[in-house]
Amino acid sequence: MAIAPTPLAALGARAREAARVLAVAGADAKDAALHAGADLLVQHADAVLAANRRDVARAEDAGVAAGVVDRLRLDGRRVASMAEGLRQVAALPDPVGEVVDGWVRPNGLRIRRARVPLGVVGIIYENRPNVTSDAAALCLKSGNAAFLRGSSAAIGSNVAIAAALREGFAKAGLPADSLVLVEDASRESATEFLQLRGLIDCLVPRGGRSLIAAVLEHATVPYVIDGDGNCHVYVDAAADLDMALSIVVNAKCQRPSVCNAAESLVVHADVAAEFLPRAAAALEAVELVGDDAARAIVPAMAAATEADFATEFLGLKLSVAVVADLDAAIAHVRRYGSGHTEAIVTGDLAAANRFTREVDAAVVVVNASTRFTDGEQFGFGAEIGISTQKLHARGPMGLRELTCLKYVVEGDGQVRD
Repeated sequence: MAIAPTPLAALGARAREAARVLAVAGADAKDAALHAGADLLVQHADAVLAANRRDVARAEDAGVAAGVVDRLRLDGRRVASMAEGLRQVAALPDPVGEVVDGWVRPNGLRIRRARVPLGVVGIIYENRPNVTSDAAALCLKSGNAAFLRGSSAAIGSNVAIAAALREGFAKAGLPADSLVLVEDASRESATEFLQLRGLIDCLVPRGGRSLIAAVLEHATVPYVIDGDGNCHVYVDAAADLDMALSIVVNAKCQRPSVCNAAESLVVHADVAAEFLPRAAAALEAVELVGDDAARAIVPAMAAATEADFATEFLGLKLSVAVVADLDAAIAHVRRYGSGHTEAIVTGDLAAANRFTREVDAAVVVVNASTRFTDGEQFGFGAEIGISTQKLHARGPMGLRELTCLKYVVEGDGQVRD
């Protein structure tokens, strides 16, 4: 007989109890737990990979898109990378207790602001089992309990990863419930998870538009949106075209199923005739759809619709537009971008400065691939998500973004008049 899943409120209460312990745990204790979790993850790699193979087979049998399956799939290298991510987070400075600033008032009161954990961080995510380890690592290091609800597609992988990490955390003397995983992957449990006010202090959704829409409709807990990545690469008139070609190919093809992959190529008209045929040849495996000007240069390119320019493809498809000038490029990005990552390739410093100043996105890149928008690449060790909103965090969310500030006021008996 199958055992009924533990009710979500009971799981949340366990996470909250663990959060109280983690909030006062020292850096050495947290680092030891992360190293123990990494060691156990490696030791249990065979079990993790076996569970993942079952998840992948089920997804393939269901006809799931190849890009989604790629997000789901693990191999020995990816498991080792997950373990290394835990160790990298352990090596980072502990943000808890960091004094941001301080001052003394005329009446002698001493005021300082210091970083403290958020408490219980809830993460609801789709098809990416590496999120289980990344989230657990960042939450633990920042003194938070990780309360995780993955998708049904990755449930076996997530259970196996969580079991290894929980064993490691407990072995090091911290609560196993520093990581609590919801094993009920029903739609009803997802909605209930979004409404655990009083148990979840901050929610981070990691997934596609349907998940974000569900959060916006149903969530009653505070959340930080990890939104779409409709990322652009703009090749300016002053671009080094060899550099631009390398950047575009990397941004689109290095891993097309992730949110920081390029989805749209915008090219200045002065270089389009030279650049676009080269790009089309280099992107032979990519389905290109373009506006009339792009198709006049590359006739094999299909026509792009409005929806194409606004879509995060998460696969080998790329929209292409030719623009008259920098103003038109910025206008195109403003119209269709999702506020995630936008890149310009140019040798013109004034153009680069205008692009970085006027494009409203969490990350603006000059002469490099959009694929660098990543917590590990930014030196954060890992990330809990990439926020496309403006409160309370924006861009890759590392350890500091998993804390808030507490005012500490010290006096010598002062009372207010």
